[in-house]
Amino acid sequence: MQAFDVVINGGGMVGLALACGLKGSGLRVAVVERQAPILPVDRSARRISAINAASRRLLQHVQVWESIITQRANPYRGIEVWEQDSFGKVFFDSTELGHPHLGHIIENSVIQQTLWRHASQVDDITLFSPATLRQVIWEENEVFVTLDNDRTMTARLMVAADGAHSWLRQHADIPLTFWDYQHHALVATIRTELPHGNIARQVFHGDGILAFLPLIDPHLSSIVWSLSPEVAQQRLIQPVDTFNVALAICFSLALGLCELQDERQTFPLTGRYARNFAAHRLVLVGDAAHTVHPLAGQGVNLGFMDVAVLLGELQRLQKSGKDTGYYPYLRRYERNRKHSAALILAKMQGFRELFSGHHPVKKWIRTTGLWLTDTLPNVKLRFVQQILGLNDLPAWLATNHFD
Repeated sequence: MQAFDVVINGGGMVGLALACGLKGSGLRVAVVERQAPILPVDRSARRISAINAASRRLLQHVQVWESIITQRANPYRGIEVWEQDSFGKVFFDSTELGHPHLGHIIENSVIQQTLWRHASQVDDITLFSPATLRQVIWEENEVFVTLDNDRTMTARLMVAADGAHSWLRQHADIPLTFWDYQHHALVATIRTELPHGNIARQVFHGDGILAFLPLIDPHLSSIVWSLSPEVAQQRLIQPVDTFNVALAICFSLALGLCELQDERQTFPLTGRYARNFAAHRLVLVGDAAHTVHPLAGQGVNLGFMDVAVLLGELQRLQKSGKDTGYYPYLRRYERNRKHSAALILAKMQGFRELFSGHHPVKKWIRTTGLWLTDTLPNVKLRFVQQILGLNDLPAWLATNHFD
């Protein structure tokens, strides 16, 4: 039976970032992952993330950022948001606000596989894959773990990084609050007639939200189209030419004609918030703890900040010789991350309610709000700080210096 200090269930972006961040901490780390990433990077991948400045700093700290940005990571310099059929519009220009860019659009598979490659080269990280948890028994001083291949191990701390339907969270009987956004997201890669200019664009159209995220090819964008389930299904199966026309019109022909480049995919949008982010010898990170509407691209960034805060806490406990799995010590992490997640969830729900429907009063409020945001420098600057994620950055990472 192998003994570990930290066993992370889930080898996605968030779980692997935590494992890599614990390198050199003196903690013995294991990662249990159902399916190892396919190497080299799958170039047909469609799921992407808008990585903000705070997440970039974490990826720099775990020494994978330089490798990631050589693999089709595209920096975007601006964000344009408008409402269809109104004068409401706001444009966030990074150079005007003193930043070289607002973030990077990166394929999830690039981030995950770069982290996996790095973790596989670290002596104090053990990867178990393909493998799943069969049994987890919590005792006073340690956790006994059995994998589906009958391998057994012990841990001082279990980390649930196994996604929105977390097996570990359910096994620990942690209640979950969830709500249906009553929208599905349609995702696809689109070629546009005009170059995107490294600007992310988002339009509200009453019945939904359409975002174009610029990829490294100047004419390719990844779209996330939030629609009612019925309309999303209609868009999913309608003829390609019809879809292309409807997409260009909904996008106000901002980039000219549109051409679908791959298969369309849809998935339901659900908000989730775990009752507890920590328990006896257990912590939750990423989607296992919370999921948010993709309105502002905060999902993975929120998860990476869970990792950053947890790294700080575990390293502090390790250096002081304290038990890293003792729940009262983990409460600092829990309080910090529950607060941040609750703020993001409340803001996203507020935006979602405000920008849905065609009620004249709501339309006037959001049109005026967009216009005021665009014209008031201090308001715009506060929004940019949130886009960069710097307000959520833990102190230990904020004071680190990177080349």
